[in-house]
Amino acid sequence: MKKPLIAVSLAVAALGVIGGCATYDGPRDYAVGEERVVQSVEYGTVQSVRAVRLDERGAPVGTFAGAAAGGILGSAIGGRGAGGAVATILGAVGGGLAGNAIEHDATAHDGEQIVVRLDNGATIAVVQGGSAELRPGDRVQVLNGPRGARVERA
Repeated sequence: MKKPLIAVSLAVAALGVIGGCATYDGPRDYAVGEERVVQSVEYGTVQSVRAVRLDERGAPVGTFAGAAAGGILGSAIGGRGAGGAVATILGAVGGGLAGNAIEHDATAHDGEQIVVRLDNGATIAVVQGGSAELRPGDRVQVLNGPRGARVERA
């Protein structure tokens, strides 16, 4: 009886780690690696701002953690023999799907697509997390750095 309890505990712990992987990429958030890094700056005027939803579609952590936890749980419940192998496979597949969904939900956050007419005449669009509370006509600076571009009030 202890094996299923241990497996369930491991599954819950693995999926809890996935939830802790959520990131936020707001207009004021910087990574430690961006310290002391030169960024180019361009100035312009906001043309439009549109709300968007951002999520982490390519991150495999949730899928792998869920599959491992599901496989352990299926193995503990299924026992030995052919039934155990089937339970392990089904547990791994189900756990992988559940882990992927949990990570997808944990990393999703609101953002904005900001279209800016630069002073040089070019028009660009930048998608960034959070809300910069910008409106059409606002004067902004566009910072281009190692993690891409961001738009901030000038």
